Amino acid sequence: MVTFPNAKINIGLYITEKRADGFHNLESCFYPVGWCDILEILPAETLSFRSTGLDIPGNPESNLCLKAYHLLKQDFDIPPVSIHLHKVVPIGAGMGGGSADCAFTIKTLNELFALHLSVEQMENYARKLGSDCAFFIQNRPQYCFGKGDEFANIAVDLLGKYIVLVNPNIHISTAEAYSGVKPQKSNIDLQEVLQKPVNEWKDLVKNDFEKHLLPKYPIIENIKNQLYEIGAAYASMTGSGSTVFGIFNEEIETKTHFEKYSIWQGKLN
Repeated sequence: MVTFPNAKINIGLYITEKRADGFHNLESCFYPVGWCDILEILPAETLSFRSTGLDIPGNPESNLCLKAYHLLKQDFDIPPVSIHLHKVVPIGAGMGGGSADCAFTIKTLNELFALHLSVEQMENYARKLGSDCAFFIQNRPQYCFGKGDEFANIAVDLLGKYIVLVNPNIHISTAEAYSGVKPQKSNIDLQEVLQKPVNEWKDLVKNDFEKHLLPKYPIIENIKNQLYEIGAAYASMTGSGSTVFGIFNEEIETKTHFEKYSIWQGKLN
């Protein structure tokens, strides 16, 4: 079975408080986008995992796809599988690529072996593997809070808009991103503000990580400014960086502006 785990963007990201368990509470709108990995899972005689495409740092045995398999294996007598992940979404880029791979592994195993797990059950498994993994089970625009693993419906309409994602090939770890942020309550109601037209978001909707990461990585700020210069209605760093996205009212040629970087663009659903 072949699936296409997709990335997400954060429209607004507010780090509101440090939790007793060491994590942080946040508020954000998670929005799925079409930049995808390729995941193939097949029944096999022995369990195996391999990856191609972009290099994935660390021990392959600790990959989230394998962790998802072992998590389900604890509760279900599922047979061994062969997992092949072709990595396309940049790593450490603030787009949740690894989290999507994990969630899609859970959904694929559920379908492949007819486990009959509900959405809620799959989300609960995903929560054990990472803060934003559960989002990719439903994989639709959501207002996210708590650690990023609690959801509510949000009225944000980007149908027909175009998005450009630019990654300057910089890896920013979650630890680095959070080390410079000072948690504080948001001064806006994100759910309410995102009902406004996109071109009104610029001075209202912020990513708290930008305050200390943009001065440290001027290239990220340059990309954001360039996106506005070529007509973006709204531009922001996503997640903990380093990817920057721009939302446009119409399709636009961007390769001449960002030819040095990894780039994806497409129409939003």
